[in-house]
Amino acid sequence: MVDNKYLDILELEGVAIVPSMLNQNQVDDLRSELELAIEEDAIHYPNVFDKGMVHNCMVRGSNMAGILDHPVMNAYLNKCFSDTCIVYAYQSSSLPPKQSNYGSRVHVDCPRFISGYNSNMGVMFPLNDFTVENGATYYLPRSHKLADLPAEDFFYANAKRAFCKAGDMILLNPRLVHAAGFNATNITRHALTINFCRSYMRQRFDFPRLISQDIIDKLGENGRRLIGMNVRMPTNLEEFYLPPEQRLYKPNQG
Repeated sequence: MVDNKYLDILELEGVAIVPSMLNQNQVDDLRSELELAIEEDAIHYPNVFDKGMVHNCMVRGSNMAGILDHPVMNAYLNKCFSDTCIVYAYQSSSLPPKQSNYGSRVHVDCPRFISGYNSNMGVMFPLNDFTVENGATYYLPRSHKLADLPAEDFFYANAKRAFCKAGDMILLNPRLVHAAGFNATNITRHALTINFCRSYMRQRFDFPRLISQDIIDKLGENGRRLIGMNVRMPTNLEEFYLPPEQRLYKPNQG
């Protein structure tokens, strides 16, 4: 299930593209859910700084929630990161026609630089092909090993582009310096992005409380772990003294 060549590329370059992880029907269903969520957010959150970015995608559609149980994604996470990791943030990365956006700044997805240690890992599922025309992501190879951001002119002079197909899976070290390009086409370029963190770290949102029980019940073992169901804090002594099999914070979570 895991091809070690992609893990080697990830370690060396900071990014690796694993082909054909979603079929066309899955891509179409995910894109439909995402586009509906974007339309809804345009009404309720019209003036936010990251307009067009959908947060907490697992609560915006059953297919987007189901991605958390993707077996190959979880196999790669277990091998290259942690088998007890949890979701830090799950959002969209969409590049509207004829423009760049918040994702187009030169940036990293994790502010922490710890030499020889990854506190986070990123996974992206493109829902459109990434091309020159629609702003395929720029990235600076091996920059995940740098403590500081390079100058912008150096970045663009040495950057590569993440060309890939809809349905591929991009493994991304969140310390890799990257930037979305400019979408010169008439079609929005969509992707789903998930940032994973160590089990002892705080998530961007309190997912076990944010996500409805109906959604949680439909997740598999991996999905429930990833949203943080194994690392909840007791709120009183009664919960603290529950039998081990009923405790909110499960043993051996890293």
